[in-house]
Amino acid sequence: MKEEEIKTAVRGRYSELAKSGTSCCGPASGCGCGSNMAEIRAKGAGYTPEELAAIPDEANLGLGCGNPVAVASLKEGETVLDLGSGAGIDCFLAASKVGKKGKVIGVDMTAEMLERARSNAREGGYDNIEFRLGEIEHLPVADNSVDIIISNCVINLSPDKKQVFREAHRVLKPGGRLMVSDMVLLKELPQSIKDSVEAYVGCLGGAVKKGEYIAAIEAAGFKDVKVTDETSIEWMVDDAASEFLKSFNISREAAREIARSVVSLRVSGVKPGVGS
Repeated sequence: MKEEEIKTAVRGRYSELAKSGTSCCGPASGCGCGSNMAEIRAKGAGYTPEELAAIPDEANLGLGCGNPVAVASLKEGETVLDLGSGAGIDCFLAASKVGKKGKVIGVDMTAEMLERARSNAREGGYDNIEFRLGEIEHLPVADNSVDIIISNCVINLSPDKKQVFREAHRVLKPGGRLMVSDMVLLKELPQSIKDSVEAYVGCLGGAVKKGEYIAAIEAAGFKDVKVTDETSIEWMVDDAASEFLKSFNISREAAREIARSVVSLRVSGVKPGVGS
């Protein structure tokens, strides 16, 4: 698949999700979408009932695979950048932690997602959040300007993950931190799935192997890169997901085995400080 084809497909899919407000990381018929699924998935990804109750109702679309804010050690007054901010769930959680002296910037390439996020911010009275239109491979953010970068199940959708991490390194201040939750592979997928646009926008075809993902972070210049958590993606082994994978002429058992090779990682890293 060509890079622009991937971006167009991803943008189109997440535009639909922003407008419908339903939860689905993948084809609507393939992974159990619906309004109640957003809360179920968010809790499964690590969000507490208290966190979900504290944010605008329309901010949670159930699209994450982790809770990067929970382990980001945010401090009052810091500037936070969320890569692929969507409807804003992690931005709103971060905003409460950095306080009025801090700032949260959300970047997303889908105009409909930004419209939804900005509406949520206005209705919730969040004046320390700014949502910007842009691609995570080319961030509309100044050099050395943010204290911490978070991202939730978005970088796997990028066709150039190395460039994403180079950009993250560029915009972080010396000593700044990276904390992302994302989907990676424990073993390679069949070529038919890797070549599928549908699988790509469903957060599966674009995932890379765990070692490759970590190596990309290190190659960008980050130090102390650590996997802080690794969990299986339980929804990937339900019957609906298995049926989706079977559409690639893969047996049910093989489909379930493929699904079990996908995991969610929380990865942290630090941009070296001046003189280090």
